[in-house]
This record gives sequence, structure tokens and C-alpha cells, in this order.
Amino acid sequence: MGFKMGIVGLPNVGKSTLFNALTKTAAAQAANFPFCTIEPNVGDVAVPDARLDKLAAIATSKQIIPTRMTFVDIAGLVKGASKGEGLGNKFLANIREVDAIIHVVRCFDNDNIIHVEGVVNPISDKEVIDTELQLKDLESVEKRCARVEKLAKSGDQMARKEYDILNTFKIHLQSGQNVRSLERDDEAMTFINSLNLLTDKPVIYVANVEEEHVIHGNDWSKQLVEFVDKENAEVILVCASLEAQIAEFEEEEDKNLFLGEYGLTESGLNRLIKTSYRILRLITYFTAGVQEVRAWTIQEGWKAPQAAGVIHTDFEKGFIKAEVIKLTDYERYQTEQGCKEAGKLAIEGKEYIVKDGDIMHFRFNV
Repeated sequence: MGFKMGIVGLPNVGKSTLFNALTKTAAAQAANFPFCTIEPNVGDVAVPDARLDKLAAIATSKQIIPTRMTFVDIAGLVKGASKGEGLGNKFLANIREVDAIIHVVRCFDNDNIIHVEGVVNPISDKEVIDTELQLKDLESVEKRCARVEKLAKSGDQMARKEYDILNTFKIHLQSGQNVRSLERDDEAMTFINSLNLLTDKPVIYVANVEEEHVIHGNDWSKQLVEFVDKENAEVILVCASLEAQIAEFEEEEDKNLFLGEYGLTESGLNRLIKTSYRILRLITYFTAGVQEVRAWTIQEGWKAPQAAGVIHTDFEKGFIKAEVIKLTDYERYQTEQGCKEAGKLAIEGKEYIVKDGDIMHFRFNV
């Protein structure tokens, strides 16, 4: 099950540098001029998970297969993108396809890297992109309103209800607010989800700072944190140029030593992935054996048959039962047989809700 994170931001904020570091490629042309990323660059990144190494050691697995997350470097945009300015139409089409947004905001000053607006202002930069996305969402909501209005006026109660809900979202967008900040019930979700609104997508704001500010931030990053506090969003501090250096290390020990020099315990990639999992409500379960130990990503709250379907649709269609071992029990008893003898191998049915870290074996028949 793949999840896409779209990296967006104004030109020259460090998007492509961050993407290069995350995917360990130079696929994105990190050049010092607007629109250097015209087509979205796509990179699959292995999700780091220390539990895989523990499982592989216990099961003496020949191969470790981590789950993966996709990062998409989407072309920079400027004011007027919602009307087609710059690369606006392409940008907005690409961003609609991702599950969540990583919005890179420039929080550093560098005379050698031009700013598209001429001055570093993270709040203004954020608002430029917010405004363009809001205008596009407003266009989508207004089109839907126009279609539903006639039915609503004819006495169709369901259409009337949808029209009222759409109007609430319309007013919210017109006031310059993102859809994700508007509380709504399940009924409203039913009408709104089909529109795939851009400002309803979960977002992580990445404050791109200088190396010396990667721990505590600076005045610009603090302004950003304070400004997005009312939104359902998170801010993380990253130095894209530092991540580029971290990506060059092949040995984990060398990488850790380098991180330690800056007072860091993990890379920006790790923090981005952890935050991405949290905002998308994702969890990981494992399959383990001599041939391989493998991680699988699913949505929090999924039941066993749905989780089985990530491996193969036949597993879900013909699901019979799931054998489940908790990681702590597997570490303690060392083998599947040992867990079974200790009464720590549970047989679960179709209603079992999979937990993060479960080690699972599915029985099915098709």
C-alpha cells in the first residue's frame, strides 16, 4: 500500500535539495532559478524501522524488506497559480494526487540564493501557497454548489442538506482559511471527500533553517510555528543542505557520528516519515520467516482481512484467520513455537483490529 507525500513550496526554498537528500538522488535539478522542477520528480524511500533488524536477527531471515513511502517533488508556484500563472495548472493537478503535503518554507537568509518575492518572509510565503490552493478549492466548491442548488430549490431534501454544507465550506474558504481547520461531522465528510479539496489534505510545514538553527530554530521558524498553531498541522525543523550531507554517508556509524556533531539523534528523513505516519494515521505490521522479514503499512483501525489484502487481494477475499504474535513476546520467546507453547500466539478472526508492531501469519482459501 503506497502513500505519496507531495513536497511543495515557492521557488528557491530548498524543495529540490530536500528531495535529493531524502531519495539520495540528484534527480531534481537543484538550480538557483524558479521552476527548475517542471515535472514532478518521484522517489521511493525505504521507511527506517529498527524493529526489522530485531526480527531478522531472531528469525535468521535471509532478507529484510522495509515498507516504502513515495516523495514527489512538485514544481514551484507563484502568485496567480490558481489562474494558471507560472506552472500553476500543472502544480495544482500534481498536488491533488498526493495523500499529504510537505510544505517547505524558507527560514534562512542567503544572498546567493534569490528569493522569488525579494525578501525572506515565511508567513507571506505560506500565505501565497495557501491562497492559491484556497482559490482552487473555492472554485471546486462553487461549481458543486451550482449543480446542487437547482435540486435543492426543487425540494430535494438531500440536495438541500448538501447545499447548506457546501455553503459552510464556501464561506470558510472565502475568509482565507484552509478546509482542514474547519470542524465537520461524518455527514459533511460524505459530501466533501469526493471533491478531494487541496486544503483539506494533511500538511507538515518544514522550516528550512541554517545548520546552526536546526535544533532550536530561529525567529523566522518561531513565527511559522506560532502562525500555524490554530491549524491542524505540524512544523518540523530541517536544514536541507545538512540533509544533503547526511545522505552521502553509507555507513550508519559514520552517519550517527555526523549527526552527533550537530546535537541530532536522527535525520530529517526519519522525523519527516514519523510525522507523516502520524498525520496519515498509519501503522506497520510484520511478516517474518527464514526467507524474509517484511514490513507492511496500513491505516490505523484496519481489520485483519484488510491488512491481509495489502499482501495480496486473494488473502482478503479468502481470509480464514490470522495468527498474531506481539513483538515483545517474539523477542522474549525467540521462536513462533516458543510463543505458541507460552500461549502468546493468538488466533484472530475477521473483526480483529491490527495493532502497530503485530507479527502476522494469514490463513486463507480461494
